[in-house]
Amino acid sequence: MLNFLKEFEKKLGIKITCSQETEPLGTAGPIALARDKLIDGSGEPFFVLNSDVISEYPLKEMVNFHKGHGGEASIMVTKVDEPSKYGVVVMEETTGKVKKFVEKPQIFVGNKINAGIYLLNPSVLNRIELRPTSIEKEVFPKIAAENKLYAMVLPGFWMDIGQPKDYITGLRMYLESLRKKSSAKLSTGSHFVGNVLVDESAVIGDGCLIGPDVAIGPGCIIESGVRLSRCTIMRGVRIKKHTCVSNSIIGWHSTVGKWARLENMTILGEDVHLGDEVYSNGGVVLPHKEIKSSILKPEIVM
Repeated sequence: MLNFLKEFEKKLGIKITCSQETEPLGTAGPIALARDKLIDGSGEPFFVLNSDVISEYPLKEMVNFHKGHGGEASIMVTKVDEPSKYGVVVMEETTGKVKKFVEKPQIFVGNKINAGIYLLNPSVLNRIELRPTSIEKEVFPKIAAENKLYAMVLPGFWMDIGQPKDYITGLRMYLESLRKKSSAKLSTGSHFVGNVLVDESAVIGDGCLIGPDVAIGPGCIIESGVRLSRCTIMRGVRIKKHTCVSNSIIGWHSTVGKWARLENMTILGEDVHLGDEVYSNGGVVLPHKEIKSSILKPEIVM
């Protein structure tokens, strides 16, 4: 991860400083741990973003919203169809002032949930102890009780991508948002169906059919006659001739043999080598493995 961030430092021309937990500190403790890095004396608010979420990031609009209400903290909320699976934020519709939080409500109290995007004044740091602690359950309810917490409804898509199947759904939503913006990032041509994102350094052979909802990373080699749909192919992967991959995630520097078939949320960890004509039905293969026989039902291969 640190190497990945170094790449982005160069790409974006910014300084990225890492704060590392030596023990899990929950969702608020790490903010206290990084206190010295967050306080610069300007009094300006800072963003806190959950990294297992994909969404639109209207950060400028959020800054304007935060300055407009004059409270201590702002959170982004998103509307969901099944609020009973989440913690629901109960708020005033007109001002956005948060009244309370209801964890996994059994009766309908609202359909807006915490989207994991926050803008906090430096004074919030004084409310967080350096110990394992939850920002959602311990910090925000206290700020809300003092009428200093406000919520803004997130425009556009949102998805928690902490689980593989949700990651694939998040990919679909992200690619769809690129399509709506008529983004030049999306691939075009006779090889492609629907929304597809291909790194410019990837090589794609003749007679392939790729899409919908596919992302192909840097340095990948997709040989001729390959069919890909609803999948992510990470950096440095080689997929050999006439293989079919759907609803799957292929990890870094893996190889998939000829005439193989991977489906039903198959996940290959880093540096996995799948033989020719192997079938995987939902296999989850840990890194640095060689697989020569088919995986006929969803299971973890250690």
